[in-house]
Amino acid sequence: MRHPHTRTIRRRVLGTLTAGLLCTAGLAVPAVATPVQSGATPVEDAATPALADGLALTPPMGFNNWNSTHCRADFNESMVKGIADLFVDKGLKAAGYQYVNLDDCWALPSRDADGKLVPDPVRFPNGIKAVADYVHSKGLKLGIYTSAGTKTCNSAGFPGALGHEYSDARQFADWGVDYLKYDNCNNQGVDAKQRYTTMRDALKATGRPIVYSICEWGQNRPWEWASDVGHLWRTTGDISDSWGSMLSILKQNLPLAPYAGPGHWNDPDMLEVGNGGMTDTEYRTHFSMWSVMAAPLLIGSDLRKASPATFDILDNKEVIAVDQDPLGKQGAVVSSEGGRWVVAKEMKDGSRAVALFNESGAPQRIATTARAVGLPDADAYTLRDLWQHRSYNTAGAISATVPAHGTVLVRVSADPRWAENPPAVELGLSGSPLIQAGKPAGLTTTVTDLGRTPATHVSVSLSGPEGWTLRAQSPTAARVVPTGRALRTAWTVTAPPGTPTGSYDLTLKATHRSPTGERVDSTLPLSASVVVAPPAGTSYLSDLPWLSATNGYGPVERDTSNGESAAGDGHPITIGGVVYAKGLGVHAQSDVEYYTGGACTKVTADVGVDDEKGAKGTVAFEIWADGTKAASTGVLTNAMPAQPITADVTGAQVIRLVVTNGGDNTDSDHADWANVQLSC
Repeated sequence: MRHPHTRTIRRRVLGTLTAGLLCTAGLAVPAVATPVQSGATPVEDAATPALADGLALTPPMGFNNWNSTHCRADFNESMVKGIADLFVDKGLKAAGYQYVNLDDCWALPSRDADGKLVPDPVRFPNGIKAVADYVHSKGLKLGIYTSAGTKTCNSAGFPGALGHEYSDARQFADWGVDYLKYDNCNNQGVDAKQRYTTMRDALKATGRPIVYSICEWGQNRPWEWASDVGHLWRTTGDISDSWGSMLSILKQNLPLAPYAGPGHWNDPDMLEVGNGGMTDTEYRTHFSMWSVMAAPLLIGSDLRKASPATFDILDNKEVIAVDQDPLGKQGAVVSSEGGRWVVAKEMKDGSRAVALFNESGAPQRIATTARAVGLPDADAYTLRDLWQHRSYNTAGAISATVPAHGTVLVRVSADPRWAENPPAVELGLSGSPLIQAGKPAGLTTTVTDLGRTPATHVSVSLSGPEGWTLRAQSPTAARVVPTGRALRTAWTVTAPPGTPTGSYDLTLKATHRSPTGERVDSTLPLSASVVVAPPAGTSYLSDLPWLSATNGYGPVERDTSNGESAAGDGHPITIGGVVYAKGLGVHAQSDVEYYTGGACTKVTADVGVDDEKGAKGTVAFEIWADGTKAASTGVLTNAMPAQPITADVTGAQVIRLVVTNGGDNTDSDHADWANVQLSC
């Protein structure tokens, strides 16, 4: 938890991620496999609840204050009671949210004369039991936090439970606590399994049912040993409220599907939905993928300030039902080529929840089939879109053009009543969405019938910003579109001269009718980027506008190091003691895209781990030309001087500067593209 990087110094031996609370067409798709993390061997009874105490038979759902308040003064009794009230008033309790959990900073820094924990009288003037009683009066449950060390993770040094397990567990039980999050700071090097097992036994000795959340950040591969110790275990370091952080954690947790099941869950950390660091599209992906992974759903935003859009995401009962399915299967990766992820989750009723997740920064078509996700052969299937809340029929295709960083989440079943639903149609776009102001660009839209029944009275429209010209060059309507066929419409799109560079919204809308006459409206949000051709000669990339930039922690910085979470907080770029005036400071996982328009030939840079993190950090650098990797380094560490990298990018429309975490977990991976230059 706490400040992600200064905290890593005292918190981790092998860090993972940063921030938050440390504690295409014709895509070939193989049959669903059960993935195993590299080097891991799943236990034979991975789907059997080893604790057998009847707790957490579905992933816990609730709230934790850390991601929204950290240790600030607004974390107090009033806030906790207010969250409990909102659970009831906003329907979150009815949707399945149950636990209202306190994180670090609830106690005084010292125990009393009897060695007991003392709630902070300013934050909790009536004590923890009074808060628990209030939460219980709402039909909810209370959670609390401590660490499996001498102190918790906050720099104020609140007391941890190491050596006090039975006394602390007794206090928690007497207060009416229902959930314990047990962190990993200041652990004195004591074996993790020993520390966490001792608290398990202490909780059991109280006689009170308490859900036990192991938060040792995945350092000791708890998925291999903790199913008879805790009900859930963190698989990664802390999440932070950024796309790069969420994506990195997602990728670490996905391979661990064999280890999850009723009563024992992989925990990729709390939700950031609504905290403001991502778009609503990215938050829907966050919520969708956590649900497909059968992850605990612990709200991390301050619900007292949450927008209607945040509540709409958190209260989507159809998505929650995927997470809470009693079969308890974590979704398995079916395919992931080119950032086009298909993840399928077997459901108790025999259906499959299927996430079509687009990792990339541009819309992509993602496709699979009913057979590929494990469904039996059938004449047709019912496909339920869990964000549109609408059902369709499909002949077996499961596909969609998915916006950048978006996820389409569907539930597909071999339903004999499939014909009661209209045919599914897929909206698509081909052609480059990179447009130079004042110059016409050609795009083609498609409306494809995926259903077993024909789509009739099909029409399509494309709209853009005010002042833009969008003209159809071919028919925009068709009387009938049979199964597997498409209405294709060519368009000329022109941004007005002088339009500033940047991303602009386009909207593709289609209407069709089922054989029974039911009207169906479909919308696909798209984007076009107004670009300028790069200047002739050699330019520093830090002086040119990028198309997009994602970063694992904080923003990408121009001509300074990454620094920390705030924009502009970097330092002079320094690798191996050498200071560079120009370049880009990033943090793995990072991806920065530039438009080159086929006019450039070469990218050069000196790359390495920035000195600002001392001995920490392992990264690898890649340069991509369109969809081809043009150059890469091996794994670089802080002990190494800057390494030269050169890539031939002749003819590429777009180049990407990518930094990965070097194959290990992400911890202080501050990386520099020093003196990075483009020749055109």
